[in-house]
Amino acid sequence: MNRHERLAGLLELVIERESVHVDDLVRELGVSAATARRDLDELAEQQLITRTRGGATTAPGSSDLPLRYKTTRHAEEKTRIAREAASLVEPRAVVGLNGGTTTTEVAREIALRPELRGPAPGDEVVVVTNAVNIANELTVRPHLRVVVTGGVARALSYELTGPLATPILERISLDVLFLGVDALDVTRGAAAQHEGEAAVNGAFVERANRVIVVADSGKLGRTAFAAICGIDAVDTLVTDTGADRALVREFRHSGVEVVRV
Repeated sequence: MNRHERLAGLLELVIERESVHVDDLVRELGVSAATARRDLDELAEQQLITRTRGGATTAPGSSDLPLRYKTTRHAEEKTRIAREAASLVEPRAVVGLNGGTTTTEVAREIALRPELRGPAPGDEVVVVTNAVNIANELTVRPHLRVVVTGGVARALSYELTGPLATPILERISLDVLFLGVDALDVTRGAAAQHEGEAAVNGAFVERANRVIVVADSGKLGRTAFAAICGIDAVDTLVTDTGADRALVREFRHSGVEVVRV
């Protein structure tokens, strides 16, 4: 386990349990007490946790992991999901991407597909996103045209949110939206931990001809704080082979095409 993976695992434990002791980290992460204390101090300096005597608790508003720490979770599954999702993009399509680790991987896979490189100006794929990290990576690709919504950048996810993010979405149409979520449930639909992200993601959904949720199996059958859309708005789910078979049947029974990779 490298340092980045260790910090991500430690932060996830604190968020899941709300309070941890150094002894817990030594036992579960297999590190020394000195290393655990240094890691807690580093996360506290980033204001991601609150240090306590002998351990740490969650910081206010820390119900979600920062994007830079989410990248280590289900990394192989997200790569497979992204490759499959990118294969669904047609030349000259208008593609929507919200923020998140899986959608970031989808963006990278889209950029690598040679068949999407149009022979003439105007033939390029158009990518509409509210994620500044995705826009940063794709802007240098000459065969892609990148459109960024307005809004205020959220540090945890690099997503632009707020009332300035939606006006542009009201004036465009998307051929396909790749939607990253924090949770997807047959009854509750798609959801996010942050209400501002959920509102912008919902606006994306309303403008898309086809909505494809890209989510690893750990997000299925779960709920999160803020609703994005109902399950009836989701056309396709691309997930990994670890998805529970009973859940997959429920999604398919609800009219969602499920692709497992």
